[in-house]
Amino acid sequence: MAARQSSKQQGQQLEPSAGSSHWEPQGRSRENKVSHSTVSHADEPSRPDETSRLTVRMENTYQLGPTKHFPVATVNRILKDVLTAHLQEAEYDPEFCRQMTKTISEVIKARVKELMIPRYKLIVTVYIGQQDGQSILIGSRCLWNPKSDTISSYTFRNSTLFALANVYAVYFE
Repeated sequence: MAARQSSKQQGQQLEPSAGSSHWEPQGRSRENKVSHSTVSHADEPSRPDETSRLTVRMENTYQLGPTKHFPVATVNRILKDVLTAHLQEAEYDPEFCRQMTKTISEVIKARVKELMIPRYKLIVTVYIGQQDGQSILIGSRCLWNPKSDTISSYTFRNSTLFALANVYAVYFE
């Protein structure tokens, strides 16, 4: 007990006073002060992978299939509405199309998430290109369960551009 108190007293002698960034060793008077120390603390940058990934442990539900299937028809209507609203009067410009692919994919993802379909992971891709009499073939391959996973797709065309939007819905067991 005596050793604990003496170490506590030594620690108090070394600690700065509350609210002060300067400290002096105890036993020296202020008149004889030759130098002083400034204590500063720098925060170490945290690793982004540690702070951004908060792990949440969930109980097993032992549910191997969806209780509510992905509404492909509803998502097709969302794709049609979003593509038509954003691109109906648009003309092809490479920079404009680059920005619109990002914007449209985020809007589609937000609108599909509003449907609150549980346990589905969503992947949204949008392709926009110049319509100049050429043909194009876009393909995709996926490894998934055809009983629970699905895709919704819509193609839009106007006089100067075409757009293809896909929403892949993968069931998360």
